[in-house]
Amino acid sequence: MAKKVFVTGCYDLLHSGHVEFFRQASQYGDVYVAIGSDKTIYGLKGRMTVNSEQERLFMVKAVSCVHDAFISQGSGILDFETELREMRPDYLVVNSDGNIAEKQTLCRELGIEYVVLERKPHEGLEARSTTVLRERNYLPYRIELAGGWLDQPYVSKHFPGPVVTLSIEPTIEFNERSGMAGSTRNHMRELWGAKIPPGNYEKLAKILFCYDNPPGTKIISGSQDSIGLVFPGLAYAYFDGGYWPERIEHHLDESLLSFVENALYLVPLGPRYANFDVMADTFFDREHAKTLADATDENWDAILNQDIGKFGSSLRAMFEAQVAMFPAMMNERVAAVIDKYRDSALGWKLTGAGGGGYMIFASDKPIPHGVRIIARRESE
Repeated sequence: MAKKVFVTGCYDLLHSGHVEFFRQASQYGDVYVAIGSDKTIYGLKGRMTVNSEQERLFMVKAVSCVHDAFISQGSGILDFETELREMRPDYLVVNSDGNIAEKQTLCRELGIEYVVLERKPHEGLEARSTTVLRERNYLPYRIELAGGWLDQPYVSKHFPGPVVTLSIEPTIEFNERSGMAGSTRNHMRELWGAKIPPGNYEKLAKILFCYDNPPGTKIISGSQDSIGLVFPGLAYAYFDGGYWPERIEHHLDESLLSFVENALYLVPLGPRYANFDVMADTFFDREHAKTLADATDENWDAILNQDIGKFGSSLRAMFEAQVAMFPAMMNERVAAVIDKYRDSALGWKLTGAGGGGYMIFASDKPIPHGVRIIARRESE
């Protein structure tokens, strides 16, 4: 009898990348596909699917290498758990960008072999993603490389310092609540559609920041989100107690962008939990803010000098400074991922405010199942 292979996903706008994933998974046995419901996808992605769950089910079932498919009845990142427990397949197969600790833990509990496949197109075909198909001129995401929280006056008023951001291409569709400036990106889409208009980068970033924080907003989003989304490449924004930086340095040098691309690996953690509160038990003073600012300047120097060792160590020092002020950024899930890759990485940090999202690792050798990023070079 053929072994049972369980895979999960949204599979909206079914494309060759999905089919190739099914084909690779079928090498392990009969493929059973658990499809996220419309409600689940809306909760995770913050948007409605293009095709309804019944349309997606029909299309996936029509793929020749799929043995059967069904709509998962649960919710959240483990919406398929009930079906997995009932079926008890031999394998759960995921792509590298869908590889999170909760899935591996569940498989370990149930005695199911956990397999991670690298995202690769079928030979001779271009890489495809639902994001690219949905938006021909698609909007970027941003990674906060260092200094996050110094763009908030309640931190930089104690000691000034920079935030370093990298604008990246949407090679995968990052989850909402994952520290990739998803909510600001959604506002950018409301404001400009699927393409950033031409113009002065700082002026456009200010417009987006104001739109993101209309009068009466109680919790002001940091301006590094707007800056990191609008400015292509690398941006160094220096804050001294205000919501907007005193100055912005902008770099599109190819060697610097290639250095950062080659150094970074993102490991998915899953979205933040619904009740996550990063402001719980916070602690701010001059010493803590200065430690964060100094580590961020070291990180920026490492980028400019393309020093991978210093880049990794400063990344870790900066992250530890963030956690000292915002202890809720750390939890057991984050600690477990750090422990897993500690010996193969030079440094690490979380995307955004923590509690979930992605763990960013700096390394001079491949991080197993790490998601690679592509820096955004230009704004067309």
